[in-house]
Amino acid sequence: MKMKWRSLSLPIAIFLAFSLLCLFFFSSYPLSSPNSIPIPIPILHHHPLKVYVADLPRSFNYGLLDQFWSLSTPDSRIAYPSSDPNPKPIIPDPSYPPYPDNPLIQQYSAEYWLLGDLETPPDLRARDSAAVRVYDFKESDVVFVPFFATLSAELQLGWGKKGYFLKKDESSNLDYKRQKEVVERIKRSEAWKRSGGRDHVFVLTDPVAMWHVKADIAPAILLVVDFGGWYKLDSQSMKNGTVPERIQHTQVSLIKDVIVPYTHLLPTLPISENTVTRHILLYFKGAKHRHRGGLVREKLWDILQNEPDVVMEEGFPNSTGRSQSIKGMRSSQFCLHPAGDTPTSCRLFDAVASLCIPVIVSDNIPLPFEGIIDYSQFALFISENQALQKNYLVTYLRSISEKRKERLRANMARVQSHFKFDNGFPGGVGPVLRDGAVNHIWEMVYQKVANVRQAILREKRRPEGVVVPLRCHCT
Repeated sequence: MKMKWRSLSLPIAIFLAFSLLCLFFFSSYPLSSPNSIPIPIPILHHHPLKVYVADLPRSFNYGLLDQFWSLSTPDSRIAYPSSDPNPKPIIPDPSYPPYPDNPLIQQYSAEYWLLGDLETPPDLRARDSAAVRVYDFKESDVVFVPFFATLSAELQLGWGKKGYFLKKDESSNLDYKRQKEVVERIKRSEAWKRSGGRDHVFVLTDPVAMWHVKADIAPAILLVVDFGGWYKLDSQSMKNGTVPERIQHTQVSLIKDVIVPYTHLLPTLPISENTVTRHILLYFKGAKHRHRGGLVREKLWDILQNEPDVVMEEGFPNSTGRSQSIKGMRSSQFCLHPAGDTPTSCRLFDAVASLCIPVIVSDNIPLPFEGIIDYSQFALFISENQALQKNYLVTYLRSISEKRKERLRANMARVQSHFKFDNGFPGGVGPVLRDGAVNHIWEMVYQKVANVRQAILREKRRPEGVVVPLRCHCT
């Protein structure tokens, strides 16, 4: 009997050890349930993304900030209540000026935080950063183009000669001049020639950023908030005003490009401070009249404006509008997010920061970090057809139980940090947040690297004279 026991003891010990290991694993990483969002995918199961920063003069990035802070006139699109149209900040390090708090510009500040991360010295970088800067493009996974394309466009729109933004006139449209020069410089580089630009990363968060040269940079990885800046291509695919099941682009795609969040303009409300009674059922503040897909907003407005407990307000993102939005979103159970001129807006991320449950009425909306974040766990998605049925939306929202609203809000609190860019360091130069927007963007870019390498190698073995048509489908 002793011999039998000894012969069985080793398998039993292995089984018990394996059982304990499984128990520890599943208790540490709980399975997803209807009551909680999935645990975010750990950022590093691989080496950090190796990023080479393309050689561009400072005038194309931080120099544009110097230019902004030297302006003596206000943005022509915003009526500032302050007597000082462009108050000058205290700048701890002139090499890295702060990004403008002008809301029309600030919402597109991803370009600033990503470059700030790459400018951070190695000894100050977070150990679990998803990217590392390399100084030889041959060692890199991707090449980051340090052009503040959004800031360049916004300087032209807010301070340039009215009506000249769309003109290819280098004397009057300085944004066009900068776009053209960036493309010429980048295309001359050995890094571009190595890959045909496929491994280059451009930040185009403003829908009109690099408007005139999009075809030139189409092979690259584009960081965009949505594909609304390509609406003309969309409209060519539309018949009778309806969107087909598949829109076929030649320049942008979820296969090669990355959807990034807007920078939210409202302060984050921690769930521990969520103590104010939310007496408003549904809240929206913004422009009523939009174009293209945003026409649904005007129809919704007419349906909802006289509903009790629903607030539909015209508003503009100046300092007065900001304080009103903070109060409105923090006093509301749900925040409406209809499509604007493009499918998305900063409003969605302000709602998340304010713990106001987003109600998304935008049939073709792409969202950042899907695959890491399950939006259905904290936001409601309503089709445009349903939302435009009289009484449908308010009846549905009033039917949602308090328990479910609490669960949605709790799940939202868990992802607030995922949309945060600001790392608290002047100029953004310092360790980034592990679960913040910058790290997640680098992780999403890393996921494109295998496809980029495949495309480069296929191009190298293509026989002379053979033409392979471009295929780039949105999914």
